[in-house]
Amino acid sequence: MSGADALAGARMAVGTFTVWPVRVERVDRAVAGWAMCWAPVVGGLLGAVTGIVAVVGAWWWSDPLAALLAVGLGALLTRGLHLDGLADLADGLGSGRPAEGALEVMRRSDIGPFGVLTLVVTVGAQVLALAGLVEASPWAAVAGAVVAGATGRLAVTLACAGAPSARPDGLGSFVAGTVRPLAAAVCAAGVLAAALLGLAYSPGFAVACAVGAVAGLAAAGVLLYRAVRRLGGVTGDVLGALVETAVTVVLLVTAAATRG
Repeated sequence: MSGADALAGARMAVGTFTVWPVRVERVDRAVAGWAMCWAPVVGGLLGAVTGIVAVVGAWWWSDPLAALLAVGLGALLTRGLHLDGLADLADGLGSGRPAEGALEVMRRSDIGPFGVLTLVVTVGAQVLALAGLVEASPWAAVAGAVVAGATGRLAVTLACAGAPSARPDGLGSFVAGTVRPLAAAVCAAGVLAAALLGLAYSPGFAVACAVGAVAGLAAAGVLLYRAVRRLGGVTGDVLGALVETAVTVVLLVTAAATRG
C-alpha cells in the first residue's frame, strides 16, 4: 500500500461511482481495493447533494416533488448504474433460470417485469422517505441522506472483502476480494461515526441513523447471500443492487424515526 495507490483509488472511486470525469492513470487490483474503501466517502458526498437539493427544492415545491427531483438528480450523478444493476439483478433472480441463464438475462440491455416493479417500488420508497425527512427537518434530511449514501457504498466495500466473482470478466471479477478485512472494518466504523450527524436534529435521530445503517447493511447482506447462492458470486449488477437496497432501508428507518 502507498499514498499513490490511495490517490489512484480515490480517483477510481469517483470515476466508478459518479459521472464526474476523472483521469485514472493506473488501474489494478491494489488501486481497486482502495477505490472500494473510498466508496463510502463518495457515497456520503452524493447523499449530501441529494439531501441539500431536496431541502432547497422544498422552498419552492412540495416535499414529495422536491424529494423526487433530488432522487432523480442522485441517479443522474451515478449514471443510473446502481438502479440499472438493481433492475438487472431482479430480472436475473426472477427468471428462475440456472446461474448461467440468469447471468445471461442480466447482461441484456432491456428491463423485464421484475426489474420494472423493483425500480418503481425502490425509487418510490426513497422519494417518500426523503420527503418525510424534509418535512421533519432540513437537518434530518441531510443527515439521513448522507448516512444512506455512505451505507449504500459501504455495502459494496464489505461485499468486496469476501464475496467471489460470478464471472471471470467485468467489474465484479476486478474488485471481488480486493478489500482486506481490517480496511472493511475501518470503513464500517467511519460510516457508523457519520451517524453522529443526526445529532443536528436530535440524539434519538442519531441513534436511528446508526440503526438504519446496520439495518441497511443487513438487508444488503441478505441480498448478497442470495445472489452468491444463486449466481455463484457478485457482478457489477449485484454491487449496484446492494447500493440501492442499503440506501432505501436507511432512508425508511430514519424517516420512520421522525414520525414521533
